[in-house]
Amino acid sequence: MSAPNYSKTELMICVAARLFEDGATCFIGTGIPMLAAMLASKTTAPNLVPVFEFGGTGAILEELPRAVGEARTFHKGLSALGICDTMESAQRGFVDYGFLGGAQIDPYGNLNTVVIGSHDQPRARLPGSGGGNDVGSLCWRTIAIVQHDLRRFVPKVDFVTTPGYLTGPGAREAAGLPRGSGPMAVVSTLALMDYDPHTCRMRLKALHPGVTVEEVQANTGFDLLLAEQIGVNAPPSAEELRLLRQEIDPERLYI
Repeated sequence: MSAPNYSKTELMICVAARLFEDGATCFIGTGIPMLAAMLASKTTAPNLVPVFEFGGTGAILEELPRAVGEARTFHKGLSALGICDTMESAQRGFVDYGFLGGAQIDPYGNLNTVVIGSHDQPRARLPGSGGGNDVGSLCWRTIAIVQHDLRRFVPKVDFVTTPGYLTGPGAREAAGLPRGSGPMAVVSTLALMDYDPHTCRMRLKALHPGVTVEEVQANTGFDLLLAEQIGVNAPPSAEELRLLRQEIDPERLYI
């Protein structure tokens, strides 16, 4: 069997891009979420409204931003505000989706970007929250994009930076977070996961080409629930790869 003509990162970007709804408002983080948003805006979601933490809303993403506060995140946008205005918009319920990453994720979709180990005496300090807590708390749905291995998919995160379903059904609401909000999906280097609506636990929904259920489970530090029918994600199309490599990230900063 010949090797695929795409990388795991390119596949992740394409699978994530297909999750964007046309016309939706979406918080976009640095890196792969930016590429996914740009790809979606050029394919399945031309009316996507990207929202960046530092105040750019509705930018036309003609060039790949390097960070969430630089000039490209305001380019031809609907508004150029500040971080407080942006977070207030999310708090008012105006932001549909948030795309996030993390060093650890647990069965309920809680994310950690603060420390590995104990908070006061950690083995490693990570970049920190940024707007991760606000996005996970205030957007209606969140989608995590994570490398898939045992270090990242853990039974319990060392620190809850971004709340998922916390400890299970009803826990978000008990903590004062909006009813009906929470994690929607996880895009990893191996598969696409969603969450069981009754238990709020992560569930395997679709495999990447050539990946088995056993391989996904072997790289997950907890028991994944299995969907009744586990699909297979379509590989990147020739047009998706052309857009990624020639128009979106020709300098290969992230892919």
